[in-house]
Amino acid sequence: MKNLALPFDKAFIERVTKNHPTPFHIYDEAAIRANARAMYQAFSWVPDATGKPGGFKNYYAVKALPNPHILKVLHEEGMGFDCSSVAELIMCEKLGYTGEEIIFTSNDTPIYEYQKAKDLGGIINLDDITHVDYVANGVGMPELICMRYNPGPLREGNVIIGKPEEAKYGFTREQIIAGYTAARDRGARRFGLHTMVASNELNPDYFVETAVMLFELAVEIKEKTGIRVEFVNLGGGIGIPYRPEQTAVDYQYVSDGVRAAYERIVKPAGLDPLRIVLENGRVVTGPYGYLVTRAIHRKDTYKHYIGLDGNMANLMRPGMYGAYHHITVLGKEEAAANHTYDIVGSLCENNDKFAIDRSLPAVDIDDIVVIHDTGAHGHSMGFNYNGKLRSAELLLRPDRTVQQIRRAETLDDHFATLDFAAV
Repeated sequence: MKNLALPFDKAFIERVTKNHPTPFHIYDEAAIRANARAMYQAFSWVPDATGKPGGFKNYYAVKALPNPHILKVLHEEGMGFDCSSVAELIMCEKLGYTGEEIIFTSNDTPIYEYQKAKDLGGIINLDDITHVDYVANGVGMPELICMRYNPGPLREGNVIIGKPEEAKYGFTREQIIAGYTAARDRGARRFGLHTMVASNELNPDYFVETAVMLFELAVEIKEKTGIRVEFVNLGGGIGIPYRPEQTAVDYQYVSDGVRAAYERIVKPAGLDPLRIVLENGRVVTGPYGYLVTRAIHRKDTYKHYIGLDGNMANLMRPGMYGAYHHITVLGKEEAAANHTYDIVGSLCENNDKFAIDRSLPAVDIDDIVVIHDTGAHGHSMGFNYNGKLRSAELLLRPDRTVQQIRRAETLDDHFATLDFAAV
């Protein structure tokens, strides 16, 4: 079952709001570090290039929470970074993270973004067979190249990422075999293999099956082309239990299944050592972020509404996907949830709702309302429709101090790209 305990109480947050008005996102550094260490411990058996343990790496998906303070914490815990845009590449560069600490996975990619990834020495992960020539002709084929496999109808996707055969991502099986040969002919000498076929998946067997699929494909690539893949990237997609009744994915269970498949498939084929990496974002930071808001209005018409000072610009997932995020009313954790509300924001859109028909304790004006699991794809998906401004981000340090790691936007920020003088 999901752990609903918060790393703070009402009195703590009331003190925080004296310097940092709501709404804001706050992230629990100690919990993020502990989670990262648990992941690395589970996969500690993965071999490096010499065959010794220590070859595992999670390339944190920067898009999940693109804040340099968070990236620094994760880098200290051994993580690299999965980038999907030039802005994410530059963020890593500004922090001094370059080379094979970066994997660049994008699609429909402009050549200047590939150039930046190559300049940084990052691992370029191609999305389409035509990109072999596009990269080779545009920026020169790097020595190390990776390719993204789309298994099509051979695998089921899930509700967020969709059916693989309908997704815009990746090579077909036939294309990826041809792609490795073409890349070698254009100068590549080292090779990786990648896939990403699910998002926010809670079935641990799904990730074991993904490993089996990639291990078997790596064997096929060797048999048909003579190319030895040096690492497989199982992608990300490990979900988190947003709902109280859901259970977190057990890293050790996944690791044990992957290891058994490695022994069964990789070693007999002569591909050992084969490094194994992941590119999770959501599961790394998602459960350890919280959107802290206040109730500012109550409306009773055909339904009962609680209006917050936060809105969909601060957290898009419920409005965009109908996604569930648990809600706690601080100071009323033990009160009976005997009222039914829609929890809403102020946008001129009827889908600006954090919850619909949610059972909660009675909510009073000025109550602090905490929305759980916003540490990934929360602030990063913010936008400025209606001129709404994106909130501050705070870091709850292990010593219980609170550090502002991104200030709230101002109206001057919002108008900065407009030229009023020319009107």
